[in-house]
Amino acid sequence: MTSYMLDTNIVSFFVRGHAQVDRRIVAVPITSLCISAITEGELLYGLHRQPQARGIATEVMEFLRRVDVLPWDRPAAQKYGVVRAAQERLGKGLSAMDMLIAAHALSSGSTLVTNDAAFQQVPGLTVEDWTQPTAP
Repeated sequence: MTSYMLDTNIVSFFVRGHAQVDRRIVAVPITSLCISAITEGELLYGLHRQPQARGIATEVMEFLRRVDVLPWDRPAAQKYGVVRAAQERLGKGLSAMDMLIAAHALSSGSTLVTNDAAFQQVPGLTVEDWTQPTAP
């Protein structure tokens, strides 16, 4: 079974009720979905930055209770070193957090679900954009 690691932007779309993302998430078994501990940190940071967003906080916390959060581990750290060095040699780069998430998806063998096209430049990373309609 394919494992799908949801990037922070996809989780944000989901908790805000983006119809296409909602359909895709509901269409796969919950056991095939995960997020990186890095994404959990980004989501919680966003909530603490905007404490007035109580409605979205409830949705985010409910989502975090239901989805597997993969811990940042040694294989992810090792993959990060390789990927970051390779990207720098190519003159390419992602933001620090995105680089960590990309390495985590690679180390866990997950397909990264994101609508950030910058992830396409990471060799070996399988990326899907669930904000786009699927072919009939």
